[in-house]
Amino acid sequence: MGFLQKLFSKKQTKKQYCTALIAAAGNSSRMGGENKLLLSLSGKPVIVHTLLAVERAAQVDEIVIAAREEDLLTYADLCRTYGITKPVKVVIGGASREESVLRAAMEANEKATLLAVQDGARALVTGELIDAVIEKARVCGAAAPAVPVHDTIKAAVNGVVTATPDRATLYAVQTPQVFDAQLLRAALQSAVENHAQITDDCSAVERIGKQVYLTEGSLENIKITTPLDLVLAQAILDKRGE
Repeated sequence: MGFLQKLFSKKQTKKQYCTALIAAAGNSSRMGGENKLLLSLSGKPVIVHTLLAVERAAQVDEIVIAAREEDLLTYADLCRTYGITKPVKVVIGGASREESVLRAAMEANEKATLLAVQDGARALVTGELIDAVIEKARVCGAAAPAVPVHDTIKAAVNGVVTATPDRATLYAVQTPQVFDAQLLRAALQSAVENHAQITDDCSAVERIGKQVYLTEGSLENIKITTPLDLVLAQAILDKRGE
């Protein structure tokens, strides 16, 4: 390997400061309005499982939680109670997901060159998965875990099927979604200013013409959205022995 190749290789693998942004300001409408992140899962609040996974991720240096105003002290207390040792900030989220994540991104340490956006409700994520996505983003600037879609998907308008996409090209995207810090801030700022309809942070980055690379996700990395999801999450933890 020549000198330039060695230099480039070192640059790509050098650890960068990474801040995990926890999206935890939603209204839990599909859980009947009750804050799903505070529901009990294996004896701990849902968000605690998420925070402990982020705590175990070797590539994460700090945590910023975007929360509803009424939950600020609760989340801060949970971090202390469950022994989160990484630096934590809890900030007030916005009216939309993109605004909440942007507010959290603006509070990240100035040393952060990578931002990892994690749904507070993806409580079954593992530290190993988080680290793998961060490593991918170090190389390509924007990465997310995903799993292939196994069901046949229909596009429809007013209940009438208009298309059947080739499922070989379809993936269900998860979190964490990890980005170059400047890229994510710019993408979210643009989305907020233009009232863009986006469903995840990858969408914000794609919207400004940047590519997002997928890495292997996990079928167990579900998002707890409905009461049935909570039952499934408990079954998965029981299988893990947690």
